[in-house]
Amino acid sequence: MTDGQGRSIDYLRLSVTDRCNLRCVYCMPPEGVAWTPHGDILSYEEILRLCRLFARLGVRKVRLTGGEPLTRKGLPALVKGLHAIEGIEELAMTTNGVGLARALPALRREGLTALNLSLDTLDRGQYAAITRRDALEDALAGLSAALAEPGLRVKLNCVPMGENDAQLVPLAALARDYPLAVRFIELMPIGLGRTLPRRSEAEVLARLERAFGPALPCPQGGGSGPGHYVTFAGFRGRVGFISALSHPFCTGCNRVRLTASGFLKTCLQYDAGVDLRALLRGGAPDAQLLEAMREAIRQKPPRHHFGSGGCGTSDERRNMNEIGG
Repeated sequence: MTDGQGRSIDYLRLSVTDRCNLRCVYCMPPEGVAWTPHGDILSYEEILRLCRLFARLGVRKVRLTGGEPLTRKGLPALVKGLHAIEGIEELAMTTNGVGLARALPALRREGLTALNLSLDTLDRGQYAAITRRDALEDALAGLSAALAEPGLRVKLNCVPMGENDAQLVPLAALARDYPLAVRFIELMPIGLGRTLPRRSEAEVLARLERAFGPALPCPQGGGSGPGHYVTFAGFRGRVGFISALSHPFCTGCNRVRLTASGFLKTCLQYDAGVDLRALLRGGAPDAQLLEAMREAIRQKPPRHHFGSGGCGTSDERRNMNEIGG
């Protein structure tokens, strides 16, 4: 399936819940948020039906997101169902890692192939300040379990902000000690992220080079994401950057998002897309759903305008937990 710009769309980011066991400062206000009612969340049966249709349109990679996907009960059963869909070649998940050590064996057994763990600091006090929860030990236990799992592709994601600036070097050092990709993701001006201090790729790289010496080129590896990578002398792994603001990658964007409530979202910045839940529950046959998907993807915006100032009338105004990572 190609969109109106000729980009091949083969990657679906699938949110299974808007709920989370953390309260990160760039995602939720201190008082928390009102969760989407359970009846408004897609059932696993509805998700699997839609994903079979996405596979018919050419989606080859599905990434489970949230909120925090591990807060939804029965997730291994969904992984098993997705793994069985013809055409799905990679089944990944993004998690904060807090419940991962306990959940990982069943997820791997049912077909999970790759994992991204979100971790913004290795300092317990900073972690509690950023996430508003004292759960660093649980997150690190999840990371250890993932690194010990044979054949599982593991990446660590960090969002650099003013609050965790001093932790950039300790996080990158994990790629020195382990065959791990540590990626620094520019904070997106979505929801509460609009109000927080961010660090650009150039600022982060300069700090890492002061600590580790000159950055060295390295193979970019496979995968369908926009990250680009360097390494440093003595490192076993890689350091990556995903920099939608300073280094836009819209021309190569290959993804769409399905929110937990069933909205097919074609660009992170905009609220453009189609309500697939309404069609599903209205009795739409597969042919109608497929055409709605095709039309939404055909109209996928050419690019975002993050960083250009102003806010369009169709800009996304929900918090990240509602959108899906």
